[in-house]
Amino acid sequence: MVTTAHSETMTADDALAVYGKSFHWARRFLGQHMGIKAARLYQFCRVLDDMADGDIEHGPKRLGRIRKDLLTAGTASDPLLTHFQPFLTKQKFPTKVIVALIDGLLSDQKPVRIKSDAELLSYAYHVAGTVGILMCNVLDCDDEQALAHAIDLGIAMQLTNIARDVLEDAGMGRRYLPASWVGNLAPKQIVTLAKTPNDDAALPVTNAVSRLLTLADDYYKSGIAGLSYLPLRAHLSIAVAALVYRQIGVQLAQQNHPWHGGRQSTSISTKIRCSLRAFGSLRLRFQKAVPHDSNLHNAIRGLPHVR
Repeated sequence: MVTTAHSETMTADDALAVYGKSFHWARRFLGQHMGIKAARLYQFCRVLDDMADGDIEHGPKRLGRIRKDLLTAGTASDPLLTHFQPFLTKQKFPTKVIVALIDGLLSDQKPVRIKSDAELLSYAYHVAGTVGILMCNVLDCDDEQALAHAIDLGIAMQLTNIARDVLEDAGMGRRYLPASWVGNLAPKQIVTLAKTPNDDAALPVTNAVSRLLTLADDYYKSGIAGLSYLPLRAHLSIAVAALVYRQIGVQLAQQNHPWHGGRQSTSISTKIRCSLRAFGSLRLRFQKAVPHDSNLHNAIRGLPHVR
């Protein structure tokens, strides 16, 4: 549905406040300079996402045009790219990574029926691991070792997102739960099963949500392990964002994975607790860096900035 007020017409700060509450909370730890850049990156990615979802008029068509302009390095023919081009150039964002993000968003235009763990992780890389890479540029982190961990944190957050939105996604005709976990359940069937979530037929969906969150934790651990590569304030801010977002999955697990009950959210008091816990991650700055587990990237090896 096309709306009259959307992320493209907002300021970067307003887009972050409205659409990215967890990240808006974490931004206060980032400082003014990096905070502005992070908000601008968030808005750019959010507008791309809204285009893909059809919340912006002619969104998918515009996305395709932006993709073409990026690949040909030609004159920007879309107002979004015209507006953000100076920012993208100044931050030296890798074009292939932005294109990979757009490809992931455009893949949602087709019927989504994820088949396997590998396809799930590839999708999560495209729509969120890429954002982790772009964030490294925003946070003044040029250490190549950091990229693998940044990708993993993006993937972890996307897996949490999928676990939170199983029913909402099914209502849009999308099933991100791999067929290898839930069989060939169609999105319409998932919507129907949500009415009787305690029936045996719904158990595969509940188990899949549990499995998603377990998988996400592997990627959260890797993402958090790489925070020491970031400047101090960036380290703390991203730790806060990671723990607040992970808390959505923690709450799902504590309530026996109620995928049928609508979106989980985190209260202000919960955000404060997660923020206090984030300070504990600062000890990583005084410890030997943990080598990245290359097995986490088996499914995505060969994609931009994945080794």
